Amino acid sequence: MSHAYVVGQVTVKNPAKWDEYRGRVPQTLAPWGAELVFRGKQVAALAGENPHPDIVVIRFPDATAADNWFKSPAYQSLIPLREQAADVLLTAYQA
Repeated sequence: MSHAYVVGQVTVKNPAKWDEYRGRVPQTLAPWGAELVFRGKQVAALAGENPHPDIVVIRFPDATAADNWFKSPAYQSLIPLREQAADVLLTAYQA
């Protein structure tokens, strides 16, 4: 079975707002069968440059679920908070 992954590369600007955002995201994932795979901090850029020190990876059952999560009113309502909290590059992958 193929899964889809949403990868967030993150530079936190406001830690308090980032904590609030992180605390509210999980409830938006549940309806789409998604799970947080991991959050981490960059240890080294082994090839090239990555300007974002933090990463988050979320697994979805498929690409449609990832797209529907992102477009959902529940997640869309969090985007203003996310933009205040951090610079985030979100990308989706299918594996």
